[in-house]
Amino acid sequence: MIISHQHRFVFAAIPKTGTHSVRQALREHLSADDLEQVGLFVNKRFPFEELAAIKHGHITLAQIRPFLGEEAFAGYLKFAFVRNPFDRFVSYCAFMTRANGAFLAKPQEVMRHILFEARPMEHVLFQPQHTFVTGEDGQLLADVVGRVEEMQASYDALCARIGIPSAALGQVNSSRRGSYRDYYDQPLIDGVAQLYARDLELFGYQF
Repeated sequence: MIISHQHRFVFAAIPKTGTHSVRQALREHLSADDLEQVGLFVNKRFPFEELAAIKHGHITLAQIRPFLGEEAFAGYLKFAFVRNPFDRFVSYCAFMTRANGAFLAKPQEVMRHILFEARPMEHVLFQPQHTFVTGEDGQLLADVVGRVEEMQASYDALCARIGIPSAALGQVNSSRRGSYRDYYDQPLIDGVAQLYARDLELFGYQF
């Protein structure tokens, strides 16, 4: 997550949505008073003990709200990027088994194991995307939700709204896996659709 007091925005970094490239671009415009929490490539913590203890940078808008204060939370532009849950799940499975190459060898077997057996709901990369940008009542807290599928255009529009110059983002997804649809059978489609039903509904995605 990035909080810019200078430019009055909050960027909620949802895992597996190209957040690294967005962070890199936004850092060019941060002042000494702006804040970031991140644990990948760069190690930074918020000056809030409770949130700093989380260590990773995938803080939710609901979590930061009491620390930012209601006036700033209401006045700052709050944004995030989302990704098709079916594509994101394939990316998650490949990422989590990258050390042993299991996904490359037997992708559907890995997907079935993670989805139906392991089901690591406590793992931040596995959690539904809406949990990062909604409140306890389920309503959207983000003012703008960009899409990985149109990352550069979404980022350009955000920069124009914030009032900072845009820049070409680094490659969002360097994978050569091809279409996520190639990895699915009907039970997997149904399982992912059930698990991430709110993401599909809220962000308007489908298989």
